[in-house]
Amino acid sequence: MVEIELRKVYKSYGDERVIHGVDCRIADGEFLVIVGPSGCGKSTLLRMIAGLETITEGEISIGGRVVNDLEPAERDIAMVFQNYALYPHMSVYNNMAYGLKIRGMPKAEIETRVHKAAAMLELAEFLPRKPRQLSGGQRQRVAMGRAIVREPSVFLFDEPLSNLDAKLRVQMRLEIKKLQHGLGTTSVYVTHDQVEAMTLGHRLMVLNAGVVEQLDSPIELYERPASVFVAGFIGSPAMNFLAARVGADGATVALPGGDVLALPEGRFSAEADREVTLGIRPEHLELAGDGDGVAHLHTQVIEQLGADTLIHGHFGSDRTDLTVRLRGTVNLKPDQALPLRVAPEHLHLFDPGSGARLDTA
Repeated sequence: MVEIELRKVYKSYGDERVIHGVDCRIADGEFLVIVGPSGCGKSTLLRMIAGLETITEGEISIGGRVVNDLEPAERDIAMVFQNYALYPHMSVYNNMAYGLKIRGMPKAEIETRVHKAAAMLELAEFLPRKPRQLSGGQRQRVAMGRAIVREPSVFLFDEPLSNLDAKLRVQMRLEIKKLQHGLGTTSVYVTHDQVEAMTLGHRLMVLNAGVVEQLDSPIELYERPASVFVAGFIGSPAMNFLAARVGADGATVALPGGDVLALPEGRFSAEADREVTLGIRPEHLELAGDGDGVAHLHTQVIEQLGADTLIHGHFGSDRTDLTVRLRGTVNLKPDQALPLRVAPEHLHLFDPGSGARLDTA
């Protein structure tokens, strides 16, 4: 049983603190994705788990053993990088076998492991080739194969799909998900791509400037984001945010244009007569019939995506920006006034100062 545990982990470079007291237990066989914008500290955190960065404060344990002072080779981990890090002069077979050879593993065992991994990754026919003869997706599979043959306790992935085009990224996401499901190895995966994070992870750790904003399942992050940061980062297109005010009875919220929405009964019972940041996801807005809408969107840009239509516009006297996502193809043009409605259960309220979610029940 191999768990990873981070206890009050800090990282500083001189006087600059970049990781702020991360606490996390990653269960045996779990696939944890660390996600956040560039520069938030996610790769630094992964490299501390790997032993490639020192820990300023706190402890990291792998399989119940504190590894703070252990070299990477002593941690029983395998890491997959975004740049593949393959030896160009070696064949695919030798790239995958190299780490086992330098450990002195018997030739028969090496051959068994390499061919098993190659079959799993559909690389068997490419074993004699050099990396330059492979596509980007094939090279990344070789990099994963090199990690798999080691049969480590933990896999670490540092943005492994960043150098691939959009179609290959989708394909490789499926490959990685099938691979982790089949192997059941504890894995930590770093990405800035929230679609990758949502589709791959059992749980997601959302980092913001070295602070864990939320650690939860993908669906919980989507449905109950803990902060404006998480709400804006998870979901595509991003959540709409509006300056609004909850009524004195706590049962309604007034929009910038003066329209009023009902709040779910009891969900925001502690919030009354106060300014709030109102969040509405684009996919939770829908077109209403004449006289049935709570707000009128003045359309500016229409994006026809085939399966969906994105409508960008503004509403209210302060011309608040708003994005609406509708299913299918919708015949609309710019400079139209569209009545919109939203179900109360899809509303999110946040504190305007701290950005924290207001309904925590």
